[in-house]
Amino acid sequence: MSSEYLTPSNEKNDVASAAENKDGQSSANNGETETLSKKQRKKLMRHQKWEEERNLRKQKRKEKRQKRSLERKNQGEEGGEFVGRKRLRKEVTPSSPLRLVIDCSFDNLMMFKDVRKLHKQIQRCYSVNRRAAHPVQFYLTSLGGQLKQNMDKTDEGWVNWKDITVKTEAYHEVVVKEELVYLTSDSPNVLTELDETKAYVIGGLVDHNHHKGITFKRAQELGIDHAQLPLNSFVKMNSRKVLAVNHVFEIILVYLEKGNWQEAFFTVLPLRKGAIPLGQEGIATEDEEESDRDAETVTPNTTGNEQDQQ
Repeated sequence: MSSEYLTPSNEKNDVASAAENKDGQSSANNGETETLSKKQRKKLMRHQKWEEERNLRKQKRKEKRQKRSLERKNQGEEGGEFVGRKRLRKEVTPSSPLRLVIDCSFDNLMMFKDVRKLHKQIQRCYSVNRRAAHPVQFYLTSLGGQLKQNMDKTDEGWVNWKDITVKTEAYHEVVVKEELVYLTSDSPNVLTELDETKAYVIGGLVDHNHHKGITFKRAQELGIDHAQLPLNSFVKMNSRKVLAVNHVFEIILVYLEKGNWQEAFFTVLPLRKGAIPLGQEGIATEDEEESDRDAETVTPNTTGNEQDQQ
């Protein structure tokens, strides 16, 4: 008889063999479980419990979303203040004619990890401008290279951003030179007021201070106006007085809303900067100083490192 066909006797033997193999595998698994350490068994049990409760967590999240949606709907019906993003956009005043320009021409001077940080800072600028009480005319210039590649790869929706002008050309090719003011901490000129006829340029550079003074030098080479924010007139800081792109952007937005530089600085500056109102040095108690140190150690740097500009 051909080997392709099995007799009933052979079939019984194969079934018994399979059962024996299954029992042997099961015993091996049990033996493996028994050899786990106490810590490993606890970890395994936690994971199993987490898997078992997956649907319950999903249901709770759904109920929480429904509850928030119902609360927002009730607020709208009662005429109360609705804090949803769409209502905020309707209630803002018309955009300010003031222009804020991020100069993205430093792409070749940054490592890719710093390019990613710059991307996050630009995202933050776009977000706060969309929600601002007095949004500005937002420009991105010299966009290309690593920065654009990272934006295309990790944030495809950026091409649909609204209320922003994106150019591959340099800022001085987009705006006439007479209207440009480069914001740089190395400038001897102090900005006391904002001129709505001007376009203020922020250097899009995350370089850990490796290219100190580069934005000031470029402004001088192009023969355009330059200035620094009046930080020294209002703030005493424990760290370097150079700010991240989004910090400068947000400070200007707050100033447009409040009309007060000191309030703008202390609304935006992160705790790790150790900012103190000028003239109040030494007033902080030891407990407050300790609290500041603790905050500095635990506060995540979500906006990247400071740039060689204000």
